[in-house]
Amino acid sequence: MDYETMNRASWDERAPAHVTSPDYEIKHYISDPSFIGHVAKFDRPYLGDITGLDCIHLQCHIGTDTLSLARLGAASVTGLDFSAAAITAAQELAAQTTGSGGEKLTFVEASVFNALNIFPPGSFDLVYVSIGSLCFMPIIKEWAKIITGLLKPGGRLFLREFHPVLWSLDRESSRDLIISTPYFEREEPTILEAPTSYADSTTGQDFKRTTFAIYNHGIGEVTQALLEEGMKLTLLKEHQSAPLLGMLRPLMVKENGEYSLKDRPWRLPLSYTIQAVKE
Repeated sequence: MDYETMNRASWDERAPAHVTSPDYEIKHYISDPSFIGHVAKFDRPYLGDITGLDCIHLQCHIGTDTLSLARLGAASVTGLDFSAAAITAAQELAAQTTGSGGEKLTFVEASVFNALNIFPPGSFDLVYVSIGSLCFMPIIKEWAKIITGLLKPGGRLFLREFHPVLWSLDRESSRDLIISTPYFEREEPTILEAPTSYADSTTGQDFKRTTFAIYNHGIGEVTQALLEEGMKLTLLKEHQSAPLLGMLRPLMVKENGEYSLKDRPWRLPLSYTIQAVKE
């Protein structure tokens, strides 16, 4: 089965709803030239100074985090996503923010796995991968090869992702934490039914495309894949919170754009950050 096509169809349907969702804060990006989204605000202390860097944002969706990178000082930011609807929305955001970061943005409709056929090797100083991306990558070793291929020598990867322990939890549970799906990468994906979006939507839209194929990758698998490609790990940090969390909502509390467990949040890592340099 062509799982990438199935996932793309589901994202194509959700992109227009996310443009109107208060969670994505599109109006703030347009009205306030200095506005930075809460995802980038969380990442900023770990990301450090990106002034003058040529960046690529993989799986950029509708471009809000891509624009945030431009506003943080990047010289240029290329957003890549396989969803035509998401790229259209991102291009519209760039057009509406020209003069406040939008002019630095270029958006490309393509699969991550086609990136090295589009960009010459060593094109970027920074590869930025925002949260909710790796679960759509079937083979983490292939993903790591793409990361190193895109980076210049001395360039770096910045990744924040949902924690694989979180992905392994039973999504139907509303009272406790139950491990029910794979923690480690497996050949076949987990099929997830998602009739609604993780984001609050003002459209009241009933989605017709409700199925996603997702792949989990243990932290050891992710870090080892990068190490085997010659990357030097410079940061690995686990967090007790995550943004835009659709799963286990009844067990969570939201504060400053981040979700964490209501009860004893130290029990569960919800996300992690990795930074690695191409030597």
